[in-house]
Amino acid sequence: MGPGPQRGRPVWAPPPGRGRSRPGGERGYLYVPGYVDDPARAAIMAWLATLHPLWEQRYSTVRPPPPGKAQRPLLRPVYWLGNWQFACLGYYEPPRGVRDRCVAAEPLPPPLAAIARDVEERVRRTFAPADVPPGWKLDTCLVNFYGSRRDGDRWDDVARVGEHRDFEPGPVASVSLGERALFQFVERGGGDPRGRGPGAVVRTQWLDDGSLQVFGGPRWKDDLLHRVQRVDRKLALDLPPAIDGFRTRRINFTFRHVPPAHVLRFDQLGAQAQADVRGYVEALAVHSPHFRAALGGAPAP
Repeated sequence: MGPGPQRGRPVWAPPPGRGRSRPGGERGYLYVPGYVDDPARAAIMAWLATLHPLWEQRYSTVRPPPPGKAQRPLLRPVYWLGNWQFACLGYYEPPRGVRDRCVAAEPLPPPLAAIARDVEERVRRTFAPADVPPGWKLDTCLVNFYGSRRDGDRWDDVARVGEHRDFEPGPVASVSLGERALFQFVERGGGDPRGRGPGAVVRTQWLDDGSLQVFGGPRWKDDLLHRVQRVDRKLALDLPPAIDGFRTRRINFTFRHVPPAHVLRFDQLGAQAQADVRGYVEALAVHSPHFRAALGGAPAP
């Protein structure tokens, strides 16, 4: 592929009428275009410029990969808030995938904490009570960077996510900045004789710059898979933070809930889990007081 976009281009305001989707009126689903206002956008962008995301390996770097698996980097760099789910430990998947999966991380910064509170209020007003479990709150956030990855002298587009489920209990909220993304819900089991692959597309939603999407309840979270098919490349964006070998044109903040009892400090992890992620925690500690304290064995502030 050719060279990527130039750094320093700002996030834009979408032209009137472009991609203006409306809430679908379906139980457990909400889409709000133009959700992020200018002051919130400016605060988020300033905070993003301070980040140092990680580009993790899929498996532990201190022991061999599982049989039949090859070590590989994740498709894109990431940053987590509230708790960090390191890929090499396995992602949070209750009821059995709980222990040593969620490592206490930095709290949400003020602009994202304000969004989380507002979304929680919207959900409690508009979602069915049965779809909002007791104790639910948006206390974790995955910051996902979508764009192009350098491979030698070319740039490969890696702005996509395959079919998957979110196992964290309760509604999931997604806030998008940058180029719009094609998001789809698909039936489970239609593309794989073992019933594991995707089937027919049930809903397609363009996630526009500044939009909010929330989904919850058994239909959206259990019965269907979801994916990001592609991200537009129309505006030559290169969003903060600066990431070596990567050019970002879309950033997504995915807010979820993990019960506090399932979140452990680094020093509370099992010995093998500590060894697996120590290198990542040391890299984070260079710029993060939270993770510096975690390495010292004391509860982080």
